[in-house]
Amino acid sequence: MPLVKGGNIAGDAFVQVADDAEISADGAVLVSAARLLADPEALLRRAGPTGVVWPNNHDVALLAPWLSRLAAVALVFPSFRDGRAYSQARRLRERFGFSGELRATGQVLRDQFAFMLRAGFDAFEVKKQSDAEAFAAAAKRYSVFYQPTGDGRVTALHRRTQLRHSESAGL
Repeated sequence: MPLVKGGNIAGDAFVQVADDAEISADGAVLVSAARLLADPEALLRRAGPTGVVWPNNHDVALLAPWLSRLAAVALVFPSFRDGRAYSQARRLRERFGFSGELRATGQVLRDQFAFMLRAGFDAFEVKKQSDAEAFAAAAKRYSVFYQPTGDGRVTALHRRTQLRHSESAGL
């Protein structure tokens, strides 16, 4: 499955590990929410980066104690009509200050890509190579937005205010 990360098509450093499979001490892994919650300390002591696949019907506040040690959180879109992962992404970025990889998985569609970026996602698992190419192009298309959201970009209003202040300071 192609991965778009940072506006580019990228190789996936993470390997998704089944609940009953052995986990190597190093190497980047994604584990299920159930596996992480069963023994988070053991998983997070690994030498390699650890991430979690978090279902959209679980409260992301449960991840708070371990967010500083998680390298990635993959949020699931089980259906294109189910937007709960948008709210989860914003909470992770804005309320909990998560700075690791925030990945969208499942029904990740082209027409929702800009909204996913704005919610704070920075990596996207897509079904087709053509979708990956469209996502990579769209990530570079927009540079100014009106609404403040979880991606940390300065809004158009804030940019104008900064410009006015700098112009008036120079007078």
